[in-house]
Amino acid sequence: MVCSRCKNVVKSELEKLGLHYTTVQLGEAEITDTLSRKMEESLRIALYKSGLELMDDGKAVLIERIKNAIVEMIHYSDDFPKIKFSCYLSDKLHYNYTYISNLFSEVKGVTIEQFIIAHKIERVKELLLYNELTLKEIAHKLVYSNTAHLSKQFKKVTGLTPSFFKKMNDKEFISLENL
Repeated sequence: MVCSRCKNVVKSELEKLGLHYTTVQLGEAEITDTLSRKMEESLRIALYKSGLELMDDGKAVLIERIKNAIVEMIHYSDDFPKIKFSCYLSDKLHYNYTYISNLFSEVKGVTIEQFIIAHKIERVKELLLYNELTLKEIAHKLVYSNTAHLSKQFKKVTGLTPSFFKKMNDKEFISLENL
């Protein structure tokens, strides 16, 4: 689940099936009921119809938790952590960073750093589209060392400068699920 709409879909499907839950967060739901195989399959099918999936493999669940922690931090938080991303993820997920980094790279085929950069660039695009912040303010908000660093990374990923992107009429965005 990478958006609040996804959380609402999961809540709705759980309620339709009469399942009780304590929390539904990005990427995970805590169900208080014991699921029979039949109920688990019903939930799996209901989620699949909505473009979501039920995961029960521990490593797949951890990968989703990593992705969701990054998405939540970059797209849904007003304040970036003042600590390194590696420390943030280790603290949030309660795993050694080397372990989660190696697992993520092995399964996703990209490093956590590359995944974070891709999301940060999509967030920059979004903020440029809103036209409420200057590039300097965006760089500060997304914890870039300076505007030049942001611009260089933006061009490397998109092939465009931020100012050229801002002037374009037909702006392209990548959905969060496809990053």
